[in-house]
Amino acid sequence: MIHKSTIEDVRAIHKLLQIYGDQGELLPRPLSKIYDHVRDFWVFQEPERGKMVGCCALQFHWDDLAEIRSLAVHPDHVNQKIGTALTQTAIEDARAFGIPKVFTLTYRPGFFEQFGFRCIDRADLPLKIWADCITCVKFPDCDEIAMIKEMDELTD
Repeated sequence: MIHKSTIEDVRAIHKLLQIYGDQGELLPRPLSKIYDHVRDFWVFQEPERGKMVGCCALQFHWDDLAEIRSLAVHPDHVNQKIGTALTQTAIEDARAFGIPKVFTLTYRPGFFEQFGFRCIDRADLPLKIWADCITCVKFPDCDEIAMIKEMDELTD
């Protein structure tokens, strides 16, 4: 079951993101930043136990650009289409706000290609989006792949 995150979800989101942050697969986020952006997150809860096992954020950068970020599914629940459902939800959220372009920075471009994202040069993105990168352990040698989706594409 997918729903907008609440304050009660923040610690579980932080713990889940830390798993992949420790592996270097995504940018870990301080607990305070998750509280700051709690309204950006969608979470997936197991229907049976109500445990949060997946999350994804949609962060707005401009009136025409949003980012899908912090997409994570607990390792015990991968390959169950949870990440797909969360990504589709974030894309629909961007569409509901009338955002024409959504981007992501990822190590898994094949996953995002199924939603109509295409690879772009990171330099094509506005400088504002790199603010969080200064705290990344990989800064300034980022090796994530930048991808963008034009929302009017037929591959929604």
